[in-house]
Amino acid sequence: MKLTFAIHIKKDQWRKFFDQNQYATSFQSPEYFDFFNSIPGFFAEIFTVNEQEEIKALCVVTRQNETGIKGYFSRRAIIYGGPLLSRDHPSDLVHLLERIENYYRRKAIYIEFRLLNDYNSYDRVFRSRKWNYLPYLNYRVDCTDAKKVYRNLSSNRKRQIKKALRSGVQIKEAETPEEVKTFYVILKELYQKKIRKPLPPGEFFIEFFQRKLGKIFLVTFENRIIGGIVCSVLKERCIYEYYVCGLDEQYRNQSPSVMATWAAMQYATENNIPVFDFMGAGRKDRDYGVREFKSRFGGELVEYGRYIKIIHPLLYQIGKTGLSFMKLFSR
Repeated sequence: MKLTFAIHIKKDQWRKFFDQNQYATSFQSPEYFDFFNSIPGFFAEIFTVNEQEEIKALCVVTRQNETGIKGYFSRRAIIYGGPLLSRDHPSDLVHLLERIENYYRRKAIYIEFRLLNDYNSYDRVFRSRKWNYLPYLNYRVDCTDAKKVYRNLSSNRKRQIKKALRSGVQIKEAETPEEVKTFYVILKELYQKKIRKPLPPGEFFIEFFQRKLGKIFLVTFENRIIGGIVCSVLKERCIYEYYVCGLDEQYRNQSPSVMATWAAMQYATENNIPVFDFMGAGRKDRDYGVREFKSRFGGELVEYGRYIKIIHPLLYQIGKTGLSFMKLFSR
């Protein structure tokens, strides 16, 4: 059979392939592709492997152009979720990887798959193309039974939820762009002071809200927004914790970060969404404080990992060293 390749695709073909694919995540959908390309400085490209005009493999690859020298040394192409594959033909993935590698050879320093499904059966394919495996962990919560979800919470999480509700905490969906902007102020402060990783601009979250790509739950107390969570939603399949934050130090009795996460889990149980996905719990071989926070929600710890292809090793090392120094001196 003759294989063909494309970086453009008919949306109806894409939608059909996506809806039927076992590896589907929100981040490989046509809607996410359009959303990402709507943000200034952000780009998404689509790659497919076709056989007689039928899609056999598909991948959405995203890029963000940051400014200055930091942007130059952090040029990266990220595949959130993983490739969509339709059959147990390793050659489909081989051809897909080859196309992606060639396309980004001059556009990125490295390419990374951040997997949200189990691709272990394709490990040999990735390694044959010189992709390095990174042992990243994740927590996934079974939300098919509401009573079980609550029962599996740690005793500390149950106490925090009860205490917050008794104090008057309320959960609501974001209703206006102004509310999203208020949430973003809290999120941006968290990233600047603690996380120290790149954060998309406010326009990213406003556009996400206006396009209705998922849910933004806000935690309120005494008519003030004190936290929230942005969740990408794949209907009847999964809800993903995209971004979460809370004024936890100022509102200890209200536990806004806990309540934000709990709000998303409750939404899943009430709307026939079987899985809540934390979208990462750090590398298996390194300490990661957030992993402890996430572990207390009763999810299953999985290791789907990541695959990375370093196209320009020297620039990659310079970038890593520079970012480490920036984090050190920003404290």
